[in-house]
Amino acid sequence: MVAAYTDPTKRGEGINLFVVERGTPGFSVSRKLDKLGNRSAETGELVFEDCRVPARNMIGGKEGGGFAQLADTLISGRITYGARCTGTAQAAYDLTVRYAKERVQFGKPIVKFQNTRFKLAEIATQVDVMRTYTYRVAHLYDQGKNVRKEAAMVKLFTAEILQKILGLCMQIHGGYGYMMEYPIQRFWRDGRLYTVTEGTSEIQRMIIAKELGL
Repeated sequence: MVAAYTDPTKRGEGINLFVVERGTPGFSVSRKLDKLGNRSAETGELVFEDCRVPARNMIGGKEGGGFAQLADTLISGRITYGARCTGTAQAAYDLTVRYAKERVQFGKPIVKFQNTRFKLAEIATQVDVMRTYTYRVAHLYDQGKNVRKEAAMVKLFTAEILQKILGLCMQIHGGYGYMMEYPIQRFWRDGRLYTVTEGTSEIQRMIIAKELGL
């Protein structure tokens, strides 16, 4: 799916979505991008050179409706990001609890130290709040409510809290967490993406402020 202007003079109202099939003359993938994280999902550069797409490939059938389609997709996508952030946080927490029970220092597992227990208690609380808020906004969306503000809030909150959670998990792992053989480093790398894609955290703050009438 490709978003393209059919009439640049109309700005947002001149955008449409098209299905561009593989093998279409003028369409190619120039190279695969080498990313820091989320390496299981390939990302590449798309090249369109004198690429003609028939009108029947336009999604929706109404010219100028592409921007609205993208906006609706972003709302549901941001709620989905809440679930992705929550799942990542839960997995990182589970992994860190297991490590803390196995790692022994000064004659006992590090989970027995108050400092470690406090960090894990804080993470567990934050994960529960992330999950509860994501469920709430998803429920409102399923009911057909306008959740543009709430969708931005859930993405902003869960993505930013996730960074703190992953930082704490890495800290509990210590130097081992920085080694590629320990899976916590993958969560740390993958999780960094969530404050950037589907609208950066700064964009979410702008949307929230606008919806609040500020």
